[in-house]
Amino acid sequence: MLFSQRIGINPAEKVIQIDSIDEDLRNGLWNALSLFYWENYESPGDSFYGRSDYVRNSNHEDLVLALWIHYFKKPIDSIDDYWESCLQNLRKYFFRAEWWEVYEFVEFVTHNGAEAHKGKFIEACNFNLERENSAYRFVDGKLAKITSKEEINSIETAIREATPYGGVKDHLKRALSLHSDKLNPDYRNSIKESISAVESLAKQVSGDEKATLGAVLKKLEREAKMHPALKSAFSSLYGYTNDADGIRHALLEEETLTKTDARFMLICCSAFVNYVIETIG
Repeated sequence: MLFSQRIGINPAEKVIQIDSIDEDLRNGLWNALSLFYWENYESPGDSFYGRSDYVRNSNHEDLVLALWIHYFKKPIDSIDDYWESCLQNLRKYFFRAEWWEVYEFVEFVTHNGAEAHKGKFIEACNFNLERENSAYRFVDGKLAKITSKEEINSIETAIREATPYGGVKDHLKRALSLHSDKLNPDYRNSIKESISAVESLAKQVSGDEKATLGAVLKKLEREAKMHPALKSAFSSLYGYTNDADGIRHALLEEETLTKTDARFMLICCSAFVNYVIETIG
């Protein structure tokens, strides 16, 4: 983890990439294209003027034609004769493309490239998308959004609005940092930090250093007329962190918590922090 990430400077900048693609993700997707498509180029075998790396009659001809006709919508007589030149033009486009164009390009290749490589290619793309905290995944052969902008805004708002509540902000930033660490993600402790943010807020709002979430829920119910169903939901969420997979107790040898679990808790706890601060903070 980089120094800036360890100390929590601007961790929310990459909570999830929803309307952008950073250099790491773009490189990862291009590498997947290279490994499963570009590097599998097979020459047609005909050699003229000492070269045989033609696009026409090669195993990539159908894909290139599809790209020119249906994706770029350019005349096919503008296709380079040689594969190496064609690939360089595809590369220039890919690394200059807008974030949504990168996704469109990847999805197009998935549906028009060699069927034999499709499954492994999708696996490689999803690996990179998850590792780089993208809001998208391949689902049933199509790229689909799995995280909304509203959820991301909830986390960022909680970190920003919790500034007067020092411990709360620190816990949320730490939860985000542990969740987003590409090399050594720690989902168990990310969840622990998320719920610790709620506990810290409970102590500060109630003025009782021994207060638990229950104290805040009672205050919300009494002063803000909190709906019983909402109170029950937050109580159940708190109970989950006490029981599920030993998060709050002795650590189990086998870790079963996932990135999805950690993200869910971070979003829920951030939403609760926002709710409390806006209501009675």
